[in-house]
Amino acid sequence: MPLSERQTLTQYLIEQRRRFPGASGELNALLLDVAIACKGIARAVAQGELGADPASANADAGDVNVQGEVQKRLDVISNQMFLRQTEWSGNLAGMASEEMAQPYPIPARYPRGKYLLVFDPLDGSSNLDVNGAVGSIFSILRAPPEVVGAHRDLTEADFLQPGTCQVAAGYALYGPVTMLVLSVGSGVVGFTLDAHIGEFKLTHPNIAVPEDANEFAINTSNSRFWEPPVKRYIDECLAGRSGPRGKDFNMRWIASMVAEAHRILMRGGVFMYPRDTKDPSKPGRLRLLYEANPIGFIMEQAGGRASTGRQNVLGVAPSSLHQRIGLVFGSRNEVERIERYHQEPARKAPAPLFAERSLFRE
Repeated sequence: MPLSERQTLTQYLIEQRRRFPGASGELNALLLDVAIACKGIARAVAQGELGADPASANADAGDVNVQGEVQKRLDVISNQMFLRQTEWSGNLAGMASEEMAQPYPIPARYPRGKYLLVFDPLDGSSNLDVNGAVGSIFSILRAPPEVVGAHRDLTEADFLQPGTCQVAAGYALYGPVTMLVLSVGSGVVGFTLDAHIGEFKLTHPNIAVPEDANEFAINTSNSRFWEPPVKRYIDECLAGRSGPRGKDFNMRWIASMVAEAHRILMRGGVFMYPRDTKDPSKPGRLRLLYEANPIGFIMEQAGGRASTGRQNVLGVAPSSLHQRIGLVFGSRNEVERIERYHQEPARKAPAPLFAERSLFRE
């Protein structure tokens, strides 16, 4: 197919900018810098151990990040790629990352821009050991004017904006091919990296999540910690055609939220990492600012829904930079059913003699 028959990412962004004659072009430039960082990460991931220092004894960086997780070598490399590729251009006032305890202010030698970038540089990095799919997630917010004007220093509070304030969000998926999925607030589009010319080409215009689904993704090893509404939903799915749903469901679990989100965007389904009782001090596993909000933004823009189980996740007011939260997203009708189960009064347990049997009973 001739090159002209598929838009490049640059062409797509220019076309979007034409819809807003007063736009400065800074957002476009920032997104292109993010795309370059993702290309670099894709290359590093594809190299695997071939790109590692032979003198290194293992694949871990040896450090523990703010989440209490041991950093992989590629976690650190990916984080640096995001920082180095986006800090210089004058489009950003600061950044925040899963791999850094504090916000990253733009170095004084570079001009400050009007946006903030938050990102998970390498989601699902535990899959690297088994050559599984991984990805990067990013979200763009507006910076307060006083920070842009250098009247005060960047603070954590500047990032604590609800998901509805996002200007753009997206993710890169590093699988058999590298894809960039993006929303600038006017739907969701997908680009595939053409390795021959080094450009992202538009391959998935107008991505829409089917309203109904017959697939769900959840870590069943946590079933003993699930809240009753989640247990009810999963039990009904497992009951299949003979149960209250009247149809069979398949279960999926990749252990990479980017890969799960991509599958749902392509063919529908629901992903659940809900609040549970495993650790009462944590209201969820996933991080609100740089995981739940950007993926939630993408899902909502594609016609799906993203929720805590109790409310739309994009409406949650963040309280801290690394705040964790329960997350359910995917096909709208399935997510709304789970929300409804959380809102309904708890069902009285049946007498033991007639109790429903569950694969995931305690």
